[in-house]
Amino acid sequence: MELRHLRSFAVLAEERHFGRAAARLHIAQPALSQQIKQLERELGVSLFTRSTRRVEPTEAGLRFAEHARAVLGDVARAEADMGQLASGHAGRVSVGFIGTATYDVLPRVAREVRRELPDIELELHGELLSPQLVTGLADHTFDVALIRSTQLRPDPLNSRDLTVRHLRTEPLVAVLPAHHPLAGRRRISLSALADEAFVMHPSGHRSSMHEEVLRACAAAGFEPTAVTEVGETATLVVFVAAGLGVALVPAPVRSLGLDGVAYVALTEPPSVDLALATRAGDRSPAVRRVAELVRGCL
Repeated sequence: MELRHLRSFAVLAEERHFGRAAARLHIAQPALSQQIKQLERELGVSLFTRSTRRVEPTEAGLRFAEHARAVLGDVARAEADMGQLASGHAGRVSVGFIGTATYDVLPRVAREVRRELPDIELELHGELLSPQLVTGLADHTFDVALIRSTQLRPDPLNSRDLTVRHLRTEPLVAVLPAHHPLAGRRRISLSALADEAFVMHPSGHRSSMHEEVLRACAAAGFEPTAVTEVGETATLVVFVAAGLGVALVPAPVRSLGLDGVAYVALTEPPSVDLALATRAGDRSPAVRRVAELVRGCL
């Protein structure tokens, strides 16, 4: 059974006139008559009673019209869905965010995708570390990732086949317990924290921020002597609020809004870069559109 025969049948059932139906279908009237006869042979029933002036569906024709409409409706929806998919307006896209981008970028991305691409099935994963995100891009856990591009050096993360675009540069700020003597200052030098215990992200290749903070402290002339490591930025700030040390975080962490801490700007602040990473050669239109929206949010 061919779709064109179903379409011809459905139009003839509506028009109940071979001439008008043939005109709507842009085919010759004899060709339409042959299609209907072939369909009747396939089904083994008469679908229409014919007279010189009018064509009327038989009982079988009326019943088959319900099936034809359902099939043609499904085909139309499938065609529309594939068109949406091909244009990037439908599909599934998984986006991962490093901890600091979770607080200010993730909500904006969610709102924009919902507004601009409502048929995209969007998966959002926050509070992750750059190495997790890069690995997730490689194994297709994520399609788009917001990472620290400063960690994309030859070993180990840059071994992945990624397309990386710079999004913004973020200055580091000090996070101090609210009762700290320096908490009321508008700006301090990083060297003023030389004798403090630090709360930091994990060391080694588990986080990009650990090395960035150590590098900033070294540039200020000291090395932290006591370090507590935590995996999530929100937990890091909570530890500072609990008085377990001080921390350096990118400025957007201010939007986390936890009580018990003060964010203090640094004189000559070091900075880190936020970047958008996708798999090189990813041809998904939906991934491309979501990546463009993420870039537009910053």
